[in-house]
Amino acid sequence: MGWWLVDADTLASGRFVVSALAETTACLKLLEKGAAAHPGERAWLDVHLPAYRRTLRRDPVTAALLHAALGTRTKWNADFLTPPHPGAGSPAFHEELAAVRRTPPERAHADLEVSLGGPLPAELRRPDVPERLAGLLERVWTHAVEPDWERRRRVIEADAVARAGQLSRGGWAAALDDMRSGMRWLGAGRLQINVRDYPPRDISGSRLLFVPVTPRTGWVAWEEADPARYAIVHPCSAPLADAAGAAVPEALERLLGAGRARVLVLLATPLSTTQLVALTGQGLGSVGRHLRVLSDARLIDRRRAGRSVLYYRTATGAALVDGVQAPDAPAGPTSG
Repeated sequence: MGWWLVDADTLASGRFVVSALAETTACLKLLEKGAAAHPGERAWLDVHLPAYRRTLRRDPVTAALLHAALGTRTKWNADFLTPPHPGAGSPAFHEELAAVRRTPPERAHADLEVSLGGPLPAELRRPDVPERLAGLLERVWTHAVEPDWERRRRVIEADAVARAGQLSRGGWAAALDDMRSGMRWLGAGRLQINVRDYPPRDISGSRLLFVPVTPRTGWVAWEEADPARYAIVHPCSAPLADAAGAAVPEALERLLGAGRARVLVLLATPLSTTQLVALTGQGLGSVGRHLRVLSDARLIDRRRAGRSVLYYRTATGAALVDGVQAPDAPAGPTSG
């Protein structure tokens, strides 16, 4: 198995960050896979997959480079394609992408041979490898991610809130064990990051970053700078990622108002006030007022989970949402 040795200080200083580049790379992987994990992803693929495939058909060299970089056989991404988050602030997409673009061609070729699991074919040993793959990432960002970035950011921030709550209730073991497939806390400072046969790494004294993304994928990345940075890219909680894209029925908006209807739709999954603020983009005061009104109408209820209060739909609230989402019933027979 692949595992990292993590000292207490490194783990305690670990932090969640938002990365537009990681989100775009995850979406690129989803486009390559072409299979959705939930209806929201299916709808997104239906819109963007045809144009993406046309782009690669017109550029077979970039398509071959991408296939090599994603390590279909080795299950190892080319390192230059997935640089870790800088670790400070919230850099814009193009700031993060610059790290891919400025990769020396020789390093890109070496990384591709690792991800490919063998020699790089002569036709792919090109000086423009970093620029070609950076250009493809930029296209995916511009056409398929950026128009929806604010919603995606809210889902990512809500996931970080949920993980922090999990951390406060059950410690790092609870927070890490379900973060991504194959990852769990082994004890004695050992963090299993996957089930593959990779040598262990001592990351004590490094900056440890957790990077949520909305597609159901993940990877690890690192850079041996000073200090070294290690990033664990992991999928957001499935209910959060799916619910955030759920449509609000127009009839429900007319009945409750757009903001309140959005809150009620999201509460198909129990959520905290902080998560609702992150997912809706509404202010804390507005979300609080919506919760009070919905609670007074017995459309939602709440329960405590550790230090958090989670809100969820009652049976009445669920029936209301389901009722307005259902197609109109056929008219009954009239009497003559």
